[in-house]
Amino acid sequence: MSVIRKRLVVAGGGAAGFFCAVNAARLCPSLEVVLLEKTGKLLSKVKVSGGGRCNVTHNAPDITYMTKRYPRGQHFVKKAFSRFFVTDTIEWYGERGVKLKAEADGRMFPVTDNSQTIIDCLLREADKYQVRVETNKEVTALEKSADGRWQLQLQDGRSLAADYVCVAAGGYAQSGKFGWLEKTGHSIIPPAPSLFTFNMPGNPITALMGVAATAHVKIAGTKLQETGPLLITHWGMSGPAILRLSAWGARELQALQYTFTAIVNWLPDHHENSLREEWPSLRQELGKQKIHHKNPFGLPQRLWQFLLLQAGISEEMRWADVPAKDQNRFMKMLVSMEFPVKGKTTFKEEFVTCGGITLSEIDPATMESRLAPNLFFAGEVMDVDGITGGFNFQHAWTSGFIAATAIAMRATEQ
Repeated sequence: MSVIRKRLVVAGGGAAGFFCAVNAARLCPSLEVVLLEKTGKLLSKVKVSGGGRCNVTHNAPDITYMTKRYPRGQHFVKKAFSRFFVTDTIEWYGERGVKLKAEADGRMFPVTDNSQTIIDCLLREADKYQVRVETNKEVTALEKSADGRWQLQLQDGRSLAADYVCVAAGGYAQSGKFGWLEKTGHSIIPPAPSLFTFNMPGNPITALMGVAATAHVKIAGTKLQETGPLLITHWGMSGPAILRLSAWGARELQALQYTFTAIVNWLPDHHENSLREEWPSLRQELGKQKIHHKNPFGLPQRLWQFLLLQAGISEEMRWADVPAKDQNRFMKMLVSMEFPVKGKTTFKEEFVTCGGITLSEIDPATMESRLAPNLFFAGEVMDVDGITGGFNFQHAWTSGFIAATAIAMRATEQ
């Protein structure tokens, strides 16, 4: 007598979906695992992450440090990380011949510096454990059938029955796209972009595209502020400091319709008073030298000269001869230069949204829905998002692994 195999269908062929599928198939060999990807491309975010190197995770010293890097979902990921953490990710890939390395800023990459290494590893696992991978298969409806199994309706008109479903469909830019999940009884936190750069149309600073400096940036009228590398681009500003602000301020900046003032301190170790105290000795020490050529703060030379010109200080001016009015204007520019921001640009192809399934409706110990038995979630479809630096991928691996473990255990018992 043949045994009818239990079936898991994973909706989403990204990091979280693959990690759930391959681990569930490995942990429960009798389980039939089907992975559906709505586009023609598998693991597309893995491919482009970290400039094509794949920022797999972050070299965090402990769970508390890690959880503080999630603007939304901190309490939820703290519980999840106690079950599968950074160390487990490193070990999981290591056991499959993929060694990871940490960089000075904590980001972790495969030693090959090539995202294809991660993709190949996951595809090998899928092949090894006979996961059926199907592309161009978008799920449009999910409902319980009379026999208690799940019925997935696909855009091509097909339907598929499943004993367990893991939704790892990623973030949606519009609330309407979550309709098929709302029909399962779940409530949705409206989505908002949470990783973007600041547009400054027509601002002369854009002439310095490619120049990077460590700066302190705050958003006027809010409590949002960050210190870190800032990159000037042809449309405005990017770099870790800006991307972190965009993540922490996702909701607030959306409410402002991405029109606000960014205040940049190009000398994060100084404020206006400390700069004023230091200035007389600099003026005395460097008095005979041309101020355009003598920059005592280690700022990029192009930026230093740009700020001087913006303050009205000519190229021939010596330190000792700068008029008090111009000097005051220049000092203010160094520590609190205002930039009007109008609009945003998605950060490369690493599009991240906040919003998604309300976390109170998901059990972080299993990733199972608290409302619908045998329905699980993994990755960005939940209202969890991290700042840039490998945090979103770690949440994908963690949630995918936890869901896989819970599904494999239930399938084995049944």
